[in-house]
Amino acid sequence: QVQLVESGGGLVQAGGSLRLSCAASGSIFSFNSMAWYRQAPGKQRELVADITSGGSTNYADSVKGRFTISRDNAKNTAYLQMNSLQPEDTAVYYCKGFRAFLGDYWGQGTQVTVSS
Repeated sequence: QVQLVESGGGLVQAGGSLRLSCAASGSIFSFNSMAWYRQAPGKQRELVADITSGGSTNYADSVKGRFTISRDNAKNTAYLQMNSLQPEDTAVYYCKGFRAFLGDYWGQGTQVTVSS
């Protein structure tokens, strides 16, 4: 059973940066795609960015140009580099891996808080 563990969250001032990591207990090479979602208080969980096994990426409009998703198959880790953070980026950030025919695997989440 593959487990995903996020880290790197914390408190940062507006305009600052954080890098989130999503470490898999097994190989992430087996994941067709990896993604980062976030959920702010009182709001639905939303897709932030995703990356396929081939390296194609997709971003929510609200983070384009500020966030970068990447994956290092050798380290079994996916990343989310977040720059120019704003208070509206405050949320719990979740990592998700998708395997065809097996479905989604979720991490436990990491809190990101951006102060104004």
